[in-house]
Amino acid sequence: MLSLDGVTDLWDRLFGAQPDPPVLLVAITGVVALVVVLTRLPWRIARNAITIAHEGGHALVALLTGRKLRGIRLHSDTSGLTLSAGRPTGLGMVFTLLAGYLAPSLIGLAGAWLLGGNRITLLLWVAIALLLAMLVMIRNVFGIISLVVTGGVVFCVSWFTPADVQAAFAYAGVWFLLIGGVRPVGELQTLRSRGRLPDSDADQLAGLTRVPGLFWVGFFGLVNLAALLAGAALLASPFL
Repeated sequence: MLSLDGVTDLWDRLFGAQPDPPVLLVAITGVVALVVVLTRLPWRIARNAITIAHEGGHALVALLTGRKLRGIRLHSDTSGLTLSAGRPTGLGMVFTLLAGYLAPSLIGLAGAWLLGGNRITLLLWVAIALLLAMLVMIRNVFGIISLVVTGGVVFCVSWFTPADVQAAFAYAGVWFLLIGGVRPVGELQTLRSRGRLPDSDADQLAGLTRVPGLFWVGFFGLVNLAALLAGAALLASPFL
């Protein structure tokens, strides 16, 4: 059982601000994230984190709009599926579909905001909480393994490593979400142009709104690019 001093220490650890990281750390983690996103094999492995954020975005917005969440599946090919019950049309369904491709970049932007205030430990623990909440709704073995491993890594970094390692991990993760949120939009349009993704989020939105799928792909891209620019500004703010 935690004593009052223990609770106070834990509170300070979670919500206290950490020292500014070195400028070089912020720059290097950004470059590393960019290389991972642009390089085939590292991207193939790391893209699973983008899928987790994508499906988590669908799930969260489905709940917020009053839909009933049936479950989430994550697959080894980095695809995913979120099932919810409710009206097949209307704003709730539109917002649920919109959330997927926007979620990684917007989560990255929120993370950049926390890092801009030097809330590194808080960022890591918020990530753990979100992963645990999502784990409850996972409906396949690979998805469970993915979330347990991801959450375990984040927990170990936040609890057992020194401040500079936590900072490097947090900045790399946020940079990856910001940069990595852009690439799937381009992949989406490539697959659409080849007729290989007829039921994509953009095409489902087109069916619901009668606005062409290409418009929604462009919308995803513009929002994610704006999030990248805003997030980069927040990450650099302590040094400007």
